[in-house]
Amino acid sequence: MLDIRRLRAEPDAVKEALRKRDASFTQAVDAILSRDEARREAIGEANELKARRNSVSKQVGELKRSGQDASAIIEQTRALGQQISDLDDMIRDADDFIRQHLLLIPNEPHPDVPVGGEEDNEVLSTWGTPATFDFEAQPHWSIGEDLGILDMPRGSKISGSGFPVLVGRGARLQRGLINFFLDVHTEEHDYTEVRVPYMVSPESMTATGQLPKFAEESYQSEKDDLWLVPTAEVPVTNLHRDELLTVEDLPRRYTAYSPCFRREAGAAGKDTRGLLRVHQFDKVELVRFETPERGLEALEELTREVETLLERLGLHHRRVLLATGDLGQSGAMTYDLEVWAPGVEKWLEVSSCTTFTDYQARRGNIRFRRAQAEKPEFVHTLNGSGLALPRVVASLLETYQEADGSVSLPEALHPYVGAERLTAPT
Repeated sequence: MLDIRRLRAEPDAVKEALRKRDASFTQAVDAILSRDEARREAIGEANELKARRNSVSKQVGELKRSGQDASAIIEQTRALGQQISDLDDMIRDADDFIRQHLLLIPNEPHPDVPVGGEEDNEVLSTWGTPATFDFEAQPHWSIGEDLGILDMPRGSKISGSGFPVLVGRGARLQRGLINFFLDVHTEEHDYTEVRVPYMVSPESMTATGQLPKFAEESYQSEKDDLWLVPTAEVPVTNLHRDELLTVEDLPRRYTAYSPCFRREAGAAGKDTRGLLRVHQFDKVELVRFETPERGLEALEELTREVETLLERLGLHHRRVLLATGDLGQSGAMTYDLEVWAPGVEKWLEVSSCTTFTDYQARRGNIRFRRAQAEKPEFVHTLNGSGLALPRVVASLLETYQEADGSVSLPEALHPYVGAERLTAPT
């Protein structure tokens, strides 16, 4: 969330930054500041009344010791106590109002982020060339079905639409990709692998920004008050919730595999075939905890680490800088990495690499101290998919498809899949 002190000190600058996202957020800032001003006035008034009550209370004791009637003073003390209680209730209500509204206000976009909607996203770089064929290219769902490695109908029978089943070499391909990604990140990019819970508390979802805004996008176990993770970003970021780190602890770099669960509310009718939009999928996530001065440099590093995977897979891809209107609520700057899928003739997002500045850390109370005598600061958090599996698999099948229906595999995957090619069962 945003720092209330910054809202007080520089309201116009904050509103101007938020206006690049949506002008309606400026009204929320005004509402917060109005309630904050009333809250601070109430605190001052309550403190004055408490001082008066303390003084009056002393008079009660003096009157009683001297044998005089103290009933009038006692009544005055009670009246002061009721006024203080009313003010304390008002202060608590204001605190709750301010926090709930701060949770809904997005992060300020970085000044380098282009202003506008999805059409204003900027393609910064492109790697490789699109695959071409001397036969009619097939979409990945047809390829997967013909090879016997993708079974959407049985997934629908088990759980409903959006829950694919991978079979045989398809399951082996998925497992091999996960291991490949984790090996590269841990052995070459200096990340620590963690195995995290796949169900998390509301506090964890709130810290990373999924709650309260995106409750409808997530799956919840109401009986246990737990949420299925939409991404490993949630449990991994919360590893250090409510902790005070030292500057020597930073940077912290974690990678984790997890299944991800998303309702995809509002996406009905969009990319419903195959693996392009599903409710459960596998993903390897990267999460970083950095000092504020390294936030942007770390974003470039993290994005390059993900691009390395795509290059080794030989997938034609591009880096896209998201505009303010396409930026996630918590992000200050995001690079999307998109691969080309020649069978469906679409660019598919396979990773979003984001710096959140101190937005998540403030929600999760994740701080560090530069020296023993110095005041704690909030860390800067970053994350990126490294990589999300369904669309990578879709792009691989479509990019490496052969005229005979088989699919060759990039060399990097040979030891992980145990084969150089996927072929139909005989």
